Amino acid sequence: MTSPARFTDKVAFITGAARGQGRAEALRFASEGADIIALDACTEFDSTPYPGATDADLAETVRLVEATGRRIIATKTDVRDFDGLQSALTAGVAELGRLDFVIANAGICSTGRSWEITSQAWQEMLDVNLTGVFHTAKAAVPILLKQGEGGSMVFTSSVAGLKGTPFFAAYAAAKHGITGLAKVMANELGQDRIRVNTVHPAGVATGMDMSSFQSLLADHASTLGPIYMNALPDQIIAPDEVAAVVAWLCSREAKYLTGVQMPIDIGNLNR
Repeated sequence: MTSPARFTDKVAFITGAARGQGRAEALRFASEGADIIALDACTEFDSTPYPGATDADLAETVRLVEATGRRIIATKTDVRDFDGLQSALTAGVAELGRLDFVIANAGICSTGRSWEITSQAWQEMLDVNLTGVFHTAKAAVPILLKQGEGGSMVFTSSVAGLKGTPFFAAYAAAKHGITGLAKVMANELGQDRIRVNTVHPAGVATGMDMSSFQSLLADHASTLGPIYMNALPDQIIAPDEVAAVVAWLCSREAKYLTGVQMPIDIGNLNR
């Protein structure tokens, strides 16, 4: 049974917190006693087929976290901007007193045949999804090391970070990169009791509306469609279900797990 006080007086830093998985993670950690440092770009991206998060979305995350009785420091900050991210994190730690958990969740998604992806779309994907995670870790690790009390970092990858999901080449490349980065950092930081793991969800019901991908899949339903089949008879995951696994990875119950690629995939990777 999960204790509601599992993270009392701890602090979690969460990127991409305005909606979807990031908001669910902020609420999960707050509901278990943590204070939150949250950020989101709250902007539109050139390559995505769906609208970006808004200032109002981030404000709603703040409202929901505060309703739990916990504190939250939220800023409109783009993970591509290292100086801005570092400043936001430093200010949040100064206000809340410490840092314990780092949830590098911010990301975008777009689709297309790999050889038809524009250079601009490719670069935007890598800048947000991979370099953004690097920036998050780069800003957070020195704080954790200075505290000298260990910590836990969880990077949001995907089933596309472990297999070759058709029509998601740029996304898969970035998510595979996240997986590799986490494995290296788990080795480098293990001696300091800083654990680094990745989560690999299948489709999650967030603000990322990828319905435009269905026409591509329909054209190759008999050849490539089976790659997207799940072992369990479900099609989509709720954000709070991902948040529950992320929280568990950060808990003492998972204290011996580092360098792990944790699937939340409805059995997709078993196919």
